Amino acid sequence: MPSSPFHPVSAARSAVLRSGPSRRRVLGAGSLALGAALLAGCSTGPTGSGEESATGSSSASASADAAFPRTIEHAFGTTEIPEQPERVATVSWVNQDIALALGVVPVGVAATEYGGNENQSTDWFDAALEEAGGEEPVQYSEADGIDFEAIAATEPDVILATYSGITQEDYDKLSQIAPVVAYPEGTAPFGTPWQDSTRIIGEALGKEQEAEQVVSDVEAQVAEAAEAHPELDGKTFLYGTVDPAAADQVYLFTATDNRPKFLSALGMELAPVVAENEDAKDAFYITWSPERADELESDILVSSAADASVGEAIKKDPLLGSIPAVQDDTLVLQTDEQEVLSISATSPLSIPWALENALPKISEAAEKAGGSAE
Repeated sequence: MPSSPFHPVSAARSAVLRSGPSRRRVLGAGSLALGAALLAGCSTGPTGSGEESATGSSSASASADAAFPRTIEHAFGTTEIPEQPERVATVSWVNQDIALALGVVPVGVAATEYGGNENQSTDWFDAALEEAGGEEPVQYSEADGIDFEAIAATEPDVILATYSGITQEDYDKLSQIAPVVAYPEGTAPFGTPWQDSTRIIGEALGKEQEAEQVVSDVEAQVAEAAEAHPELDGKTFLYGTVDPAAADQVYLFTATDNRPKFLSALGMELAPVVAENEDAKDAFYITWSPERADELESDILVSSAADASVGEAIKKDPLLGSIPAVQDDTLVLQTDEQEVLSISATSPLSIPWALENALPKISEAAEKAGGSAE
């Protein structure tokens, strides 16, 4: 399976890194309100029991009468969906959030083994599921790759993999179970923007109008957050993983990755040093020599870490301590795995959560940086 942008290592390793359950935090009123807005008036798909749910039987969806069959184009060719799906299974991250945001409760989802709460889910998914009144989906592990048998056992009408790193072999095997909607042609694995994933899944589920409304609503929330935080506008940033104890001590994510996309949408600017040193098109990250750490000019640096001690180690390191943002005390250390996940694998449900839970520390650092970047 190709490397995942979620962490610059293999997908299997990222699934087990710090995989113990993180402390579950209560979702704030703002995110709950968004969940209610996204789910209002949408039909809910059948529950994991295989029987149609009460809300699913009386669909008020604006596009419930969408024409089927329909054909979806993607990286592995085309997929025909014969009729409007009711039983939806997903792989990877993001896809289950989008289905739920569109009012369809998946019957099967990949367990969130990195960044999940005690349910191996996420707070934003659980809140939206509670709002929808649906049953919890069947979970299957992807720590060792896709569990084809577990997915088949959910008897899906469609399998969503719009945001994923599935290979041709994976696609062929999944297609023996049900029609598969993969990532678009020309898009890197794990590189589908959440807006595109939402629209593609909306098309696959016959919910195009709902998909457009979801995209519009979430983009409006991002715009409102940017307006509420003028200190972010024009500030430069680096987003990566800095750790003196790691084999490769510095990873920096490129504009292809969701993390820089998230901050760019808020008016910030990815520091030029990243684009100037990219080796491959569509690469999610670059590595950086600690000996050149003082060249990493940016107003702020955001880095994920196992715990706060990593921040102290960075400051004390004779090389990494020379990173300008470290010297200026504008290093933002993200030690909450769910916080990391909310921006690493952005979805219509995770973004409002990230705006509430991850943005404040970034905003504080940007304000401390002072002045606008040239």
